[in-house]
Amino acid sequence: QLRRQARERREYLQRRAREQQQQRQRERRESLRRALDENRLLPTELRREALALQKELEFDFEAPGETGDSQDDEYRWAGLEPPKVMVTTSRDPSARLRLFAKELCLLLPGARRMNRGRAELGALVGACRAAGVTDLLVLHETRGRPDGLTVSHLPHGPTAHFTLSGAVLRQEVGGLRGAPLAAPHLLLLRLDSTLGKRVGTILKHLFPVPRPDSRRVVTFANEDDVILVRNHVYRRRGRTVELEEVGPRFQLRPYLIRLGTLEQGDTADVEWRWHPYTATAPKRRLLSAT
Repeated sequence: QLRRQARERREYLQRRAREQQQQRQRERRESLRRALDENRLLPTELRREALALQKELEFDFEAPGETGDSQDDEYRWAGLEPPKVMVTTSRDPSARLRLFAKELCLLLPGARRMNRGRAELGALVGACRAAGVTDLLVLHETRGRPDGLTVSHLPHGPTAHFTLSGAVLRQEVGGLRGAPLAAPHLLLLRLDSTLGKRVGTILKHLFPVPRPDSRRVVTFANEDDVILVRNHVYRRRGRTVELEEVGPRFQLRPYLIRLGTLEQGDTADVEWRWHPYTATAPKRRLLSAT
């Protein structure tokens, strides 16, 4: 099994390196095309290979259904089978964190909660891989207040780290009628930048494909780079629709995306990192295009 995992990891890295090389070549061809169309001087770094790139432009076209930049192929077959999500916590969780982990399992259809105990991250991820788990979620806290969420996609990544704030439990929201267990429809609002689409892909594949008649909606709404997570059910009353929030409710803010899995830690490549102390940080909008 260890040899098979090493071989799959090696093949995954080779595919990713090939995709990155093809993406850089596409970017050079696109830069040359813009310069020719606008009748500008060629960029300095393209002048040596301009003739070869111009020949490639004659045969440059996108096949139907091809996205051009898949980043990695971890989510290429997502949706064919329901995801298997495992939720756990940091060590010695408080009662509130255990309750929030339980309600997070109610938010994610089919998710299962596992007691952390004294398990190391390596053993935890290995057990999840052996069980066919597709995503491992780890909740963190500070002084009994949930303040962090890590989403690690298995078997090869990526791993996204979020700051979690404003956690409100179901009984505090008022949703005490019973948790809806149907797969929800998803609303991804204002996650239209490159980073926003990447974060949206990581979050939406935690949910199975819903039935058309599902009466449940989970919303991920971006406001100033903070993702508001809301869980609602709706009912039709004649020509009107009644919306009821059933909880839980919380906010997420991404600050790190790594290309490996959780147990690799700092050895995994960083795909994106939040830099709050740059001069332009207050002016930027990272998750939305505008």
